Amino acid sequence: MSKYDAQTSTPGDTIDVAVTGNGLGKRLGIIATCVVGGSLVALYAVTGPFVAPALRKICLPFVPATSVQVENVFKVLQQRTGSLVDIGSGDGRIVIAAAKKGFRAVGFELNPWLVWYSRYRAWREGVHHSTSFYISDLWKVSFAQYSNVVIFGVPQMMDKLEDKLGRELESSARVVACRFPFPSWVPDDTAGEGIDTVWVYDAKTVQSLVQINEATEQ
Repeated sequence: MSKYDAQTSTPGDTIDVAVTGNGLGKRLGIIATCVVGGSLVALYAVTGPFVAPALRKICLPFVPATSVQVENVFKVLQQRTGSLVDIGSGDGRIVIAAAKKGFRAVGFELNPWLVWYSRYRAWREGVHHSTSFYISDLWKVSFAQYSNVVIFGVPQMMDKLEDKLGRELESSARVVACRFPFPSWVPDDTAGEGIDTVWVYDAKTVQSLVQINEATEQ
């Protein structure tokens, strides 16, 4: 065989090489598309629960309570017993602290990742038997059964929540508002200062004021 013959390929060989190259390119393209698509789905799954609340008309963002805020909450709940609910329970720190102090503690949170993390923390802290965490919209839950209510709210929601709790709570209940007070209710007590301030409202006092206002309007 001559040197020329050994280095010469047939037209069929050239077509096979081209087809093989095109097939490999297509497979790599499909793989790259799947990787990018999967990454976007995973990113949405992780960030979606955090972003979605911000798209609601009334936004309740997750801002962890400081250790001083937690201390102030339980300072004003001294001598209190029974059930406690944290509205917008975040990472579960208020609920877990309440369980350690003997309360039957429940947290409602819209973000499922935070709820699952709260359940893990409660298990790790050894209080999972006395705590419960639910993925739920606070506006779809009745708080009538709770004797102690803690809320880390935002100004846009406080007036609406004020009406809801005023209708649902028993007269023996106590409400602790953190970061922002209720717009119409007059607090029975306060604790702390600055961003760590908590406002305390006894449902009996609130309901009496509501009745007086209604009688005055009539």
